Amino acid sequence: MKKILRSIVASILALIAHFVVRRYRPSIVMVTGSVGKTSTKDAVAAVLSARFFVRKSEKNLNTEFGVPFTILGVKNPFRDPLAWFSVLKSSLALLILPNHYPNMLVLEVGADRPGDLAQIARIATPDVVVVTRLPEIPTHVEAYTSPEAVREEEFSPAYALPAAAPLIVPADDLYALDMAMRTSARIISYGCADSATVRVCDAGFYEVEGGVAGMRANVNVEGEEGSLIVKGSVGMTQLLPAAAALAAARAFLIPLPEALHALESYDPPPGRGRLLAGKNGSVIIDDSYNASPAATEEALATLKAFPHAKRRIAVLGDMLELGRYSVMEHERIGALARAAADLVVAVGIRARAFAASAGNTEVMVFDTASAAAAALPDLVREGDVILVKGSQSIRTERIVEALLADAADAARLVRQEKAWKRKA
Repeated sequence: MKKILRSIVASILALIAHFVVRRYRPSIVMVTGSVGKTSTKDAVAAVLSARFFVRKSEKNLNTEFGVPFTILGVKNPFRDPLAWFSVLKSSLALLILPNHYPNMLVLEVGADRPGDLAQIARIATPDVVVVTRLPEIPTHVEAYTSPEAVREEEFSPAYALPAAAPLIVPADDLYALDMAMRTSARIISYGCADSATVRVCDAGFYEVEGGVAGMRANVNVEGEEGSLIVKGSVGMTQLLPAAAALAAARAFLIPLPEALHALESYDPPPGRGRLLAGKNGSVIIDDSYNASPAATEEALATLKAFPHAKRRIAVLGDMLELGRYSVMEHERIGALARAAADLVVAVGIRARAFAASAGNTEVMVFDTASAAAAALPDLVREGDVILVKGSQSIRTERIVEALLADAADAARLVRQEKAWKRKA
């Protein structure tokens, strides 16, 4: 019964959102892919806001409910009946009454299971598509017949583009490039490859007064050069969303200096490589939003390269929704963790594979994030750099919260809403 009711509500929301798009005809930029969608969506919106009245998806609301919520400009009402009535009232007002509606929508779209993006495609057709990384073993693969099927679905919004419309793809991703060649779109690429339209080079850590404060790089856009700084988060994955945003700027003929200036307002979302002050003079890399093999591999590379660290600690929770690839990928990531860290902390049943064959690397194992959160604060010391990462349901943000030097920084973490806090 709940599934039927959910389907009915989703269909009603989709229909209303579809008619709202038809009425106001905003330009639509869709952000899709398997890694870094939310960061990319936020960066793209920051750049396009320099020229347009932009509305973007809130947080990671990218489903058959999240996309209509964004189009309608309403908050997620969760299970509050009065809030749902307010959503309906606001939605009908958009259709009936005059409104100052945005002329640009930046929509993050995602798929948990086959057919999800086909449902979203019935709501709105993109004018521009931005694709993030499509890795070898993507998350949600357990719901699909193969990794190729996941990549095909994640890329599918690009097939809806009109001929010669901008398609923005990662230049270092062979899967994305190969699929882009099947379309009639105008391809704009971004990344580190020499062939990239927006090329990122000389990337490294951005330091202030001897401490890491973010990432820096030079960018080259078809011969025009500039400097890019992303503050507050670390990892190559923090530079790529900004590069994708510069590619979007090119699609809309926004000059590079103007786009770089607009990016100064970009603030990476919580739980994506965010730098936080930890107890006893430690540094936390808060990557607790979610975990896939590709994203965890990048996070471990960042930890390994992090400068001025006296000790590197990798706190890694289960990576979920990998199906038959789970054991293989946990073992592979475990080997990378042991090469990157002095101490590996495994959280969850699947994460025990991180501790196998540890060699000389110190290992700790916990069944839950709460257990790890109780034990770790007493173990950290000055100069430690602590990476915390895990799939959403492992709730590794609880570990980050326990390690914070200032309890008030908990407001900067993921999943701090009351609905999340109430969950076990």
